[in-house]
Amino acid sequence: MFKHETAFSRNIGWLTPEEQARLRQARVAIAGLGGVGGAHLVTLSRLGIARFNISDFDHFELQNFNRQAGAMMSTIGQPKVEVLERMALDINPEAEIRAFPQGINTDNVGDFLDGVDIYVDSIDFFALKVRRLLFAECYRRGIPAVTAAPLGMGVGFLYFAPGGMNFEDYFRFAGQPRQEQLARFIAGLAPKVLQRTYLRVPESVNFAEQRGPSTVMACDLCAGVTGVEVLKILLGRGKVRAAPWGMQFDAYRQKLSFTWRPWGNANPLQQLLLLLVRAQLKR
Repeated sequence: MFKHETAFSRNIGWLTPEEQARLRQARVAIAGLGGVGGAHLVTLSRLGIARFNISDFDHFELQNFNRQAGAMMSTIGQPKVEVLERMALDINPEAEIRAFPQGINTDNVGDFLDGVDIYVDSIDFFALKVRRLLFAECYRRGIPAVTAAPLGMGVGFLYFAPGGMNFEDYFRFAGQPRQEQLARFIAGLAPKVLQRTYLRVPESVNFAEQRGPSTVMACDLCAGVTGVEVLKILLGRGKVRAAPWGMQFDAYRQKLSFTWRPWGNANPLQQLLLLLVRAQLKR
């Protein structure tokens, strides 16, 4: 017989019983349930969070096996949102999950974010239009929003606090063509670009075909870092550096870097980085 207090009792010590109860009542929105998003849902479910809004319109395929929590022979061809919902309910059968299998758009973004305490971004790297929509709506509603990017064998993390620097002011996408928006997204996610020194097959990165290499280690690091920061934000415990602060940890290089970029991608240091990123994208 499932009992919430027993299932998550080993969290107690790092959490007080009262804090665990607060996490149980929080609602987290996760858009995208692939490599990063699936790991987010599993991690936050094991943290004892029991209310989620989740979204993904895709199905599992064989090429997802290297990194995605829900990708198995038994789930090929199945909707990601259904598989991950089953996994979360298998961890906590008392969880309350609202699923959005059609993805997020202008018609349902409000419903997706209704009653949400924090938004965890994990949609596809190239889905900039929907990502901008979600972050704009979070800012309008005063919802904390975080994004963690799997970069090589590490993670880049950004937190957009209510009333602080918003997503658009940091990345500076407005009025830019898509290729430039992608360049600005890369530069903003990882101003130190710690992962670029050990890419062994450069041609594996192909922006025209919207594909790039990935590792499960990076996805798991994203989920671990995000789980900690979600805990701190929801419980008001400890400092979380918000944009224009950013953080990147690269396990391969064993390096941790914090960056501060006032004006986001308009910062002079970012402008220099963008020259490099643009040149690489052209190649």
